[in-house]
Amino acid sequence: MEAISIMKPRQIFISILAVLFVFPLMGTFAQQAPNSGSIEVITTFDYPGTGNLTLPQKINERGDIVGEFIDSNGVTRGFVRFSDGSFSAPIVEPNDTVGFTEGRGINNSRTVAGDYATSDGNLHGFFLSGGTFTEYDVPGAVFTAVLGINNPADFAGTFIDASGIQQAFISVGGTLTSFSVPGAIATLAYQINNSKQLVVGYYIDSSGILHGYFRDTNGALHFPIDPSGSVATILFGLNDRKWVVGRYADSSGVTHGLFFVPPNSFFTFDYPGSTFTSLNGINAQGVICGRYVDASGIAHGFLARIRGTPPTNAVGPEMKAFTSRSPVTPLNTSRSAWGDAKLAR
Repeated sequence: MEAISIMKPRQIFISILAVLFVFPLMGTFAQQAPNSGSIEVITTFDYPGTGNLTLPQKINERGDIVGEFIDSNGVTRGFVRFSDGSFSAPIVEPNDTVGFTEGRGINNSRTVAGDYATSDGNLHGFFLSGGTFTEYDVPGAVFTAVLGINNPADFAGTFIDASGIQQAFISVGGTLTSFSVPGAIATLAYQINNSKQLVVGYYIDSSGILHGYFRDTNGALHFPIDPSGSVATILFGLNDRKWVVGRYADSSGVTHGLFFVPPNSFFTFDYPGSTFTSLNGINAQGVICGRYVDASGIAHGFLARIRGTPPTNAVGPEMKAFTSRSPVTPLNTSRSAWGDAKLAR
């Protein structure tokens, strides 16, 4: 089994919904856009085992995919699908006592970032490298989640401190910076690209609606990012070409895969026959990992690629705001409780 890596986050009560699953594939197909480009499915995959739900999360430049699977008993375990199509053994954080370990991010060094739960109701973050787990918590936070990691080992996530305000954070070169979308009740950072020029994620407004956002190299927040017809938008992954992937739901209950190009262009991708498609990670080569859900409610992973540049439509008007950089001191080993809500995946 390949070596993998970690650090340590933590978490408190958080009212963030969005847990969705994927479904199987038969052969390779392309969703061809009217003009120059498309998203083409390469293959589908499932973590080995009967009845597993497979939820890929991120992909590195080597083609390794990190994610999680949920077995028929509801137990959640992390996994890596290596570029040759083989799978790691289930990733189980040693302190996971309740059957809940998630793989969230992976870089070219095969360092894995994720989270796990314990019997006292706490959710903690981790990094896994070379078979060694390391826990990570934002200092002073009652909740921390690490949601993405890039090749220089910068990482992104979300935390809640004693004030109860849920903020996003990035760690760049060991320096932590927190930020929030103005007026949001929760802000989450899901990925920082290798060039450190862009951070993407989503936030929850005062009405409980999910919207995408991106943060540029100057620290300016651009929001809301909502495709036409969206009632909930999440941005999950990006690359150095500033190609962003995610998903959005419409008022009819269908969830669409989202390909977004800042500042305001998007392309919709739907897995054929499915009412749920999520694009979760994209690497420098334009290879995407995601999932879809079949008619039986089973989630399946898929691997796809960008061909050319898919034609895009304009998103709605965005706001732009600067937020002051709020340094957060590194590494706190204390533990604290949080509620049993799950972050979008």
